[in-house]
Amino acid sequence: MCWSATADLIAGTGITAVGVATVARAARRPRDLPLAALPVLLGVHQLIEAAVWHHDGGTGPATVAWAVIALPLLPLWVPAAVLCAAPPRAHRRLLIPLAAGIATAAVLAYALVTHTVSAEIRGHTVGYALGLSHTELTIAGYLLATIGALLLSGDRILILLGVLTALGAAVTFVLWRREFISTWCAAAAVASVLLYHWAGQRHSATPGAAASRSGGHRSQPHRRP
Repeated sequence: MCWSATADLIAGTGITAVGVATVARAARRPRDLPLAALPVLLGVHQLIEAAVWHHDGGTGPATVAWAVIALPLLPLWVPAAVLCAAPPRAHRRLLIPLAAGIATAAVLAYALVTHTVSAEIRGHTVGYALGLSHTELTIAGYLLATIGALLLSGDRILILLGVLTALGAAVTFVLWRREFISTWCAAAAVASVLLYHWAGQRHSATPGAAASRSGGHRSQPHRRP
């Protein structure tokens, strides 16, 4: 993330806390849990980057852990989680970003196994280097998997999240091209707090919640003296 280890630490703690509350809201709908847990994953990701800052970058365990989440895990997690939560009518179109995610995750996982990932502190940002070939194609597959899944979900809040993360990708690419993956992951983490609202709406739509509300408004029978 931009600015400092302190900024990552504060943002990561706050986003993780929102993520825990989002998971609690989604507990009644198990299929929603993978997507509800996304802010937890992204919040922890920011906390890991605080450790990268603390160690002045390098190739240590914090850098590797950050790269594992950012590179192969996220493009696989997001489309799979959206597919789990989506209604059956959306499943066919969501296979496109899922396939892109599987292919992209495989390429990035192979690169992590065969290359050394390094982090470099560049002023108020962190840049990561892995020595990828066909970088543009890999980034296209990555964005199709993550942003594409949200935009194709058919859910109003998830589409808004997709739009915000797409805007974040455009802005961070223009401002911090060499640090794109770090700054965009931070922007996506902040945007993911929308999932708390999404999980709340999903919770209110469950039959149990509806029955509870109707029961609470049911008029009490009159008692005879």
